[in-house]
Amino acid sequence: MTVALESRVREQLMATILPGLSSPLAELADIISLTIGDGRVDAVIQLGFPAKSAQQQYQHHLDAELKKLDGVDASAVQVTWKVAPYAAQQNIKSMENIRNIIAVASGKGGVGKSTTSVNLALALAAEGARVGLLDADIYGPSVQMMLGVPEGQRPKQYGTHYLLPIEAYGVQSMSMGYLITADTPMVWRGPMATGALQQLLNQTYWQDLDYLIIDMPPGTGDIQLTLSQKVPVSGAVIVTTPQDIALLDAQKGIEMFRKVSVPVLGVIENMAVHICGECGHQEHVFGEGGGDRIATTYGVPLLGALPLSMQIRKQADCGKPVLAADPDGDAAMLYRQVAIGMTAELAKRQRVQTNAFPNISISDD
Repeated sequence: MTVALESRVREQLMATILPGLSSPLAELADIISLTIGDGRVDAVIQLGFPAKSAQQQYQHHLDAELKKLDGVDASAVQVTWKVAPYAAQQNIKSMENIRNIIAVASGKGGVGKSTTSVNLALALAAEGARVGLLDADIYGPSVQMMLGVPEGQRPKQYGTHYLLPIEAYGVQSMSMGYLITADTPMVWRGPMATGALQQLLNQTYWQDLDYLIIDMPPGTGDIQLTLSQKVPVSGAVIVTTPQDIALLDAQKGIEMFRKVSVPVLGVIENMAVHICGECGHQEHVFGEGGGDRIATTYGVPLLGALPLSMQIRKQADCGKPVLAADPDGDAAMLYRQVAIGMTAELAKRQRVQTNAFPNISISDD
């Protein structure tokens, strides 16, 4: 009876789809321990992604699912997580102290990619991950201003070859903006910019990161190609607005990552809707449903639709991102949901990748 109940309990847990996610638990987590006796089930579930804000909700949901089973009168499910590394494209060697690198890209400028990158990094840190943020926009770095790092603050040297990242709001960061003044133009040819990017990445002493978020420059030029060919990128996220012209450029970004075998983890639709601060009227200024259409076309998730918000813009401009200024507000929770969905998709791919290796057994037969 206990063996049969254990089988049903495992099946019920692994088939459960957690709130806000689209994949069953079997694709996202492992059962670390399971104890059954006298009608009570105690289980420890280990997710492959951080989810501090949803931890209790997940636990209650799994408890409720178990109590639907005959023979289960009480249950206690503990949800934990452990971030595993995802093998990068074309067998590029992984970087020391960085488990996963996620590129945040867009086909064109002006879609809020940098704002999204900064808030996603802070959201992941709030969810319980160790996070770094690299500003790869060599020509127009903006991470320094968005993180509120004072002009003139320079990274400290570590050893003879490294710089220590500057920490802000719990996130390790590096940007060309830390090394130049605000009015210094970067009049560089492509090879100089790509060389600078590789130095910023490889000569920064990143410290035990679960995720390094790279804020990419817009387009599909030299820096993007260098990143995809020489940097162990675990996955990419495409930021777009619903506007048709932005969607056309976002498609180019998706196609570029597909050609270099970097998995696209999903699409983020930014400036999806404007909500009037006076009357609450909603208006789709840049069009409607574009992010969902492009995600469906390419078979990737729509990770979230973020509003056209004056609060998000103001907080970014004043150096205190919305995740830091109003961590429990609606906008912050949207970013946290996107961050969970993005890393859950990466965890899902990591498990598929691990399970792709065949099991080899040797017998005397």
